[in-house]
Amino acid sequence: MTARLPLSDVLLASRVVAIVRGRSSEHLLAVCETLIESGVRCLEITTNTPGWIDGIRTLRSRYGAEVDLGSGTVLTAEHVAQTVDAGGAFLVSPSLDLGVGAAAAVAGLAWYPGTLTPTEMVTGWNAGATAVKVFPAATAGGPEYLKQVRAPLDDVLMIPTGGVSAGDIPAYLRAGASAVGVGSPLIGDALSTGDLAGLRSRASAILAAAAPEGAA
Repeated sequence: MTARLPLSDVLLASRVVAIVRGRSSEHLLAVCETLIESGVRCLEITTNTPGWIDGIRTLRSRYGAEVDLGSGTVLTAEHVAQTVDAGGAFLVSPSLDLGVGAAAAVAGLAWYPGTLTPTEMVTGWNAGATAVKVFPAATAGGPEYLKQVRAPLDDVLMIPTGGVSAGDIPAYLRAGASAVGVGSPLIGDALSTGDLAGLRSRASAILAAAAPEGAA
């Protein structure tokens, strides 16, 4: 079994991974900075977002270890190398690619492979995943599906992603999720319109939903 890196303290504090994916880089830094200032400090910028490498590099320079930065839609060893060069700390993929996992281990980066079935989850976990991304979580059955697979696989850390809204988050966490990945329900149209006020409002709702029960 490959040694695994732990979940970062930054992610554990909020239990939210923001998935930043867009067609333009015009508002990328403003969106990421707004998320960080709002308290969402684990950011995944996808490799199919223009300017993703420069975005990670700039944010790392500005915020240092205060922010957990990584790349999403990681499909190749080249993406891994680019993430390392930019200063990213983790890799997220839509699928289970053991080659990417091996490259992540060599690079010393946390790895979150996309999985759906129990077989994929166990394979990714045994290959050293920091946690497995359960994707697409909503269409797979939502929190109830996570609860069902967590029953026999309670040692596998899971991050449901795909169609996760603020209203779903408490149920996912009660079902055993270590954190949640949230894309469009959080980002909305901010990357295309620059609407940062709406982004702040959504970030506040997402973080409140992910807060431990009973927290002020």
